Amino acid sequence: MQTLINPETQARVTSPVTDYLHQLYQEFAPVKEGRVATYIPELSKANPDWFGICLVTTGGAVYEAGDSRQPFTIQSISKPFVYGLALEDHDRTTVLSKVGVEPTGDAFNSISLDPGTGRPRNPMINAGAIASAGLIQGKTPAARLKRLMETFGLYAGRDLTLDEEVYRSESSTGHRNRAIGHMLRNFDILGGDPNPVVELYFQQCSISVTCRDLGLMAATLANRGVNPVTGKQAIRGEYVESVLSVMGSCGMYDYAGEWIYRIGMPAKSGVAGGIIAVLPGQLGIGVFSPPLDARGNSVRGIGVCDAISRHLDLHLFNRPSVGRSVVRLRTNGAELNSSRVRTQEESQALREFGPHIRIYQLQGNLMFSTTESVVREIMAEWSTFRYLLLNCKRVLTLNESACRMLCQLLQKCDSAGKQVVFVHGDGLPLLRRYLKAKLGTRYEALYRAYDDDDLALEWCENRLLESALQSRPGGFEARLEDYELFARFTPEEISATRALLQRQNYARGQTIIEVGEEAGHLYFLAQGEVSVMLALNSGMKRRLATFSAGMAFGEMAVIDRAPRSARIIADTEAACDLLSLKDFDALSEQHPEIKIKLLENLSLGLCHKLRKANRERSVFD
Repeated sequence: MQTLINPETQARVTSPVTDYLHQLYQEFAPVKEGRVATYIPELSKANPDWFGICLVTTGGAVYEAGDSRQPFTIQSISKPFVYGLALEDHDRTTVLSKVGVEPTGDAFNSISLDPGTGRPRNPMINAGAIASAGLIQGKTPAARLKRLMETFGLYAGRDLTLDEEVYRSESSTGHRNRAIGHMLRNFDILGGDPNPVVELYFQQCSISVTCRDLGLMAATLANRGVNPVTGKQAIRGEYVESVLSVMGSCGMYDYAGEWIYRIGMPAKSGVAGGIIAVLPGQLGIGVFSPPLDARGNSVRGIGVCDAISRHLDLHLFNRPSVGRSVVRLRTNGAELNSSRVRTQEESQALREFGPHIRIYQLQGNLMFSTTESVVREIMAEWSTFRYLLLNCKRVLTLNESACRMLCQLLQKCDSAGKQVVFVHGDGLPLLRRYLKAKLGTRYEALYRAYDDDDLALEWCENRLLESALQSRPGGFEARLEDYELFARFTPEEISATRALLQRQNYARGQTIIEVGEEAGHLYFLAQGEVSVMLALNSGMKRRLATFSAGMAFGEMAVIDRAPRSARIIADTEAACDLLSLKDFDALSEQHPEIKIKLLENLSLGLCHKLRKANRERSVFD
């Protein structure tokens, strides 16, 4: 395919999602509240300015900002993943007999055991996490650690390592956790020597990860246990709901209630400064920033997750139905054309350059996750299109996060010299209001919307053809040589035919042909534009075709002589040369070679129209 796109102007651009994460980074990087954890000596060495954000969708898209590749230790974020491993090794009943699922409101290192059974209240506090570690199967401590590391690697999509210095630091100062281990042994929650189990707990907390790893681990939980990038299963899907449930009720310790109320995503924090948040079925978030608040949660991490939840409308309990894929149809201007009838030259140009028009027909509910997948696909095709047509006729709802992404996409396209056209955009008042507010004085210039998708496609085609072909001057008047029906005619045949034609002028809006009237003429449009309109049962009118100077219409009557089936109206002042069917029939005797050529060209034209219709039908199939 030839191209009308200048590659020098099509530099690689970032996704609106990446832009948004960078905006959040700039907003929260100056925050200096909180203190780096010091009760584990190695953690106190962290740079308080480290700050990374990563968002991963269940479709496998990874978006990062800041220090997203800076290693740190996972700490308590390991707890839900170990709990999931315990569920897989046993079953819910067995695990529930060892570890409860009730929130406590206590600190993470509290000794919170049921007074009657000695069972820890939940797996997100240290006591419950140690009990969960004691349920991991393996003949030796080394085998259990190897299995744990392999499972974490499946979540992260890469092999992870142990930070030996942090592990030694935790082990040498972990007297309280050892006391918890012995209490669990006292109540037979742990069987045998508790020390290897506590050491395994220290090791799981000392696994080195990055913010990107956390985003992928969270997205794996969001994707029912399947890593969305590698496609590998990290946990059986039936246990994901149990893991997310305890994260939702207990993952943020004594901040868990306010977190689920305000932010609304199951989450888990760690004292090294990491936080993961999970929106089931849609995405996972990882944030890393060492300074902690009084509850032991990352200050910047909470701020970022709160902003993302509000800006992108991600609260778990405010979910419209996602339903089917939001993209009902994706095609381009070479595969699908408007109803405007084109010359052979124009049709060839659209077949050649039509892929520069990208067409998306959207449906269902536009929210962050569904809109992100559309924008991601558009960004992947960034260097191939000049015109983007977004058909929103079948969109049921959209929220502010979808409006935000569409607005950013519109601005990016404008900066790159691309044009976006919305179809039925005015039927989505929230989008219109949002764009008016954000675009300000540029709204009128950037927001182009049509109620009719055919007119929107024609607008794109016209702009494309202006670039690809030399435009005809205003007031162009066609000669007989310009009509496809007169292809291969000799000058003598042209002259003989011209003598049979009668000129008729029409005012703008005047009806040229009415439905039901007897066919009497074949029309050659010398000047202006006319459209074929069909009345629908609903009372609305639908445009079937638009003709411009140099085209013929009314030709079906030459074949079947049936009454007219559609109305033809002059869109502009128009001039037509009429060939009466009586004179056409008389050509058999006077100029049989002219009649034969007209019928041949007419047959070829009908074949072209049929092939075009079949090609476009295949797009919808």
